[in-house]
Amino acid sequence: MRLFRFALLLSLTVSSTLFCIHPVQCDHGEEDELFLEINKYRASLNLTTLTKNENANCLANEMADQFKDQPCSNSTGANTVPGTEPQFSNYPQHLRKCHLNVSNTRDGSVMPACVPGLVPSLVLDNFTRSLYSGNLNDSKYTGIGIGSEDDWIVVVLTTNTSEGSFVPGTDDNSSANIISKFQFIYFIVLFLAASFFL
Repeated sequence: MRLFRFALLLSLTVSSTLFCIHPVQCDHGEEDELFLEINKYRASLNLTTLTKNENANCLANEMADQFKDQPCSNSTGANTVPGTEPQFSNYPQHLRKCHLNVSNTRDGSVMPACVPGLVPSLVLDNFTRSLYSGNLNDSKYTGIGIGSEDDWIVVVLTTNTSEGSFVPGTDDNSSANIISKFQFIYFIVLFLAASFFL
């Protein structure tokens, strides 16, 4: 009986640990496809391919979420008339949520596009045949993050400089990280306490 309790406790502990460590991955087909197509486009121009940057990806997802309820028009996305670009009023909050700060994102580029239905060929055209192509053609960009929500897709380009690396800010020991560490410890203590009552 004691061996059964130990095996049950061990399996619960291991499974809860794995659950905490490995987040659930969602299907992001249009984002992955755009990533591959942008790199094919850059390769055709003899430019280096872009590498995925998880922090830029976080920011792109936050920005796409901000735009999701905004309809497509001439004043949104790649069709924007220069000088009428949407302002990113929540940009500081998005940076904070992604553990970034202005000093390490300054040289990056945020490019939102609205494409009804996110048709892959039209999405690619919105980045390669618009004002955004200047950024995609620029060799200073080395990383990419892509996020989408409804008809919106946002590409964030990063550099390998300190001003565009999108490396998390130095305040990485924030309260959010401390809370997640306490949650993990709470799980372990809870299961250890439960073992005494089984």
